[in-house]
Amino acid sequence: MKADKTPMYQTIVEDLKQKISSGAYSLTEPLPTQIEFARIYNTSEITTRRALTELAGQGYVYRVRGKGTFIRLEPDGKPIDKSLALERIYLAHASIPLSMFNHRFYGDLVTGIYEICEENGISFHMWDIGEKGVLPEKDGKTGFVLLPGARMNPEVLRPWKEEERRLVTVHFYYPHLQIPYVIVDNLTGGFLATQHLLSLGHRRIGIVLTGKSFLEMNQEFSLRLQGYRLALSQYNLDFDPELVSCIEADEELAEMGYAGARQLLSLPNPPTAIFVTSDYKAVGAMQAVKDLGMSVPGDVSVIGYDDVIASPFLEPSLTTINQNTLAVGRRAAEMLLFKWKQNDGAALLKDEIVPKLIVRDSTAEFDA
Repeated sequence: MKADKTPMYQTIVEDLKQKISSGAYSLTEPLPTQIEFARIYNTSEITTRRALTELAGQGYVYRVRGKGTFIRLEPDGKPIDKSLALERIYLAHASIPLSMFNHRFYGDLVTGIYEICEENGISFHMWDIGEKGVLPEKDGKTGFVLLPGARMNPEVLRPWKEEERRLVTVHFYYPHLQIPYVIVDNLTGGFLATQHLLSLGHRRIGIVLTGKSFLEMNQEFSLRLQGYRLALSQYNLDFDPELVSCIEADEELAEMGYAGARQLLSLPNPPTAIFVTSDYKAVGAMQAVKDLGMSVPGDVSVIGYDDVIASPFLEPSLTTINQNTLAVGRRAAEMLLFKWKQNDGAALLKDEIVPKLIVRDSTAEFDA
């Protein structure tokens, strides 16, 4: 009689599949930990970890950091159809230069997606859709986190929607296409930045935006402006178009912030604080203040947006808004893995991630 050469981890996998199917485990509580399974099966933690990873990869379970491993369910509460389980997730982007992924926004986004893939035993890849908008061949086992460019025609996405690809967009969203999305709540981000300055006693607050005018700019900057206006209104302050500087450009540059700050500070009644809607622009704005013989934050407080890696090390260190794109990436991957609905009548999956105010040294109380 030949000895059974089935690897121990595979024996555990098959046993757990049978128990999940028979209802031996709660559908709402976490499964035993890998340590507990090691005791149950009289084996090593490495073996039980591999078994749980294999189960996740096959779509039977999913992992939630800090909470445990759970049986994957359909929206109706039944165990999920394994034929819909993903084997891989792509971050599909519109020809974003590789160097841009060193920026915190993109780097944290990638990390968030990768973490969920790693926790659930599926592979993660990046894919450039190019000018023609091409995705890998459809196989039913692949999900896509789409990162469209600001200038990309959203109609490129329509054929993928019609093909019933598993898609989630991040950063930009297109409600008319009914594609699930996860975005940063830029309105709240603009509000947090402005409210911080207001709480310090500032009442003349300028804002530097990217766009042709405050009526012509992309989604993210338009929402930051709305947040700025909302914060002013809560302090019973009128919106003053004179305090809005819009600089048109294809990318965020220090020169834009420099020009915007110089424009605002040349006003007869200049602002005592400036909300600069990206950290790169904020670097230029702080230099403009210094070149005018003033100091940050002694004469003018400056707050940025993005929390780029260099922000804590500027002089002075930059108060800013962290967009929390790690959470955006994790949430987008979770939508693809755990909450996907195929029926056309299902409600659109969407989420907005709240950014975080990071207070450093470039803002201070207004000294009348």
